[in-house]
Amino acid sequence: MEVYQIQLIESFVALVGYLGSLEVAKRIIEGAALKYDYPKPRVKVTLKIVQSVFFLLFASFMLFIWGVNQSELVYFITSLLTVVGIAFLAQWSILSNITSTLVIFFNHPVKIGDTITVMDKEFNVEGRVSDIGIFFLIIKTTEGDQITLPSNVFMQKMVKKKAN
Repeated sequence: MEVYQIQLIESFVALVGYLGSLEVAKRIIEGAALKYDYPKPRVKVTLKIVQSVFFLLFASFMLFIWGVNQSELVYFITSLLTVVGIAFLAQWSILSNITSTLVIFFNHPVKIGDTITVMDKEFNVEGRVSDIGIFFLIIKTTEGDQITLPSNVFMQKMVKKKAN
């Protein structure tokens, strides 16, 4: 009975840590959203990504607490990662775009409504940022055209922001 009591206590501590971490992350993301005036859909997507990562960490802790055989777990995880890796091999840019979106959300000075020029040696893109999604940054030009730029490409280009 003592072993189960220890596992229950550890599980409770892990659950409290998980919920506390989620709350702290949520406050940080919402604080950044207020500070930089980000739209709600952008905040919602970012929260979903962070919640997914935290849940995977919590689930891993719970598996270890309850004594899942580590060698079997390692085989399962490596098999799963191999399948996922093969599936995403051709779609590596998806992961790159998601990561770039998170970086843009927290650290890039450009926000929705800003007028920018994306500097490229072949063709500069100038316009107003109308949306920043999980995969694309959408720029509306002065001619009324809408240009979608993948987040990872946006991160790699020099961007000139016009003063308001």
